Amino acid sequence: MARIGILALQGAFLEHEQLFRRLGAEAVEVRLPEQLEGLDGLVIPGGESTTISLLMDSYGLRDPIIQMSRRGVPLWGTCAGMIILSRNVQDARVRSLDLMDLQVVRNAFGRQIDSFEADLPVPALGEKPFRAVFIRAPIVASVTNGVEVLASLPDGRIAAARQGNLLATAFHPELTDDPRFHQLFLRMANP
Repeated sequence: MARIGILALQGAFLEHEQLFRRLGAEAVEVRLPEQLEGLDGLVIPGGESTTISLLMDSYGLRDPIIQMSRRGVPLWGTCAGMIILSRNVQDARVRSLDLMDLQVVRNAFGRQIDSFEADLPVPALGEKPFRAVFIRAPIVASVTNGVEVLASLPDGRIAAARQGNLLATAFHPELTDDPRFHQLFLRMANP
């Protein structure tokens, strides 16, 4: 059974826990560095990226998470978590982990009222489109260094990507009943 940590500082972590448990994985809330030990993967959930960034520093999580990634432990960032994983955030208020070769724009679609859902083709998940929930979502402006684009909006803007042990989604898969992104992450955690 995979042991998946969910960074539980702020944001949509409970929904990830529920989905992973439904899939038979052990889901662990992470708030302190010692809770990272023995994990097969870590999810950085959606929420508010400036707050998550500040809290990671306050609790001493930044360097241990970076070291986890360098050891090959899979990390998955959803929405704000994608911003936290990226190398290039177009907002000086966010101190990212500088791990994934993405250039990310925060709140790319506008305010909360501009949130939306879209059916995205995701070939890595099969033929059926994935119903993606975008809430004050970021978007990937560009990728480099072999980042694999997993899904794009009809206008070509990148909404999901993978690079080695890193997975990023601009949307919230945990807010749907479709477990396919969580299953993909479990496969990354148990190759």
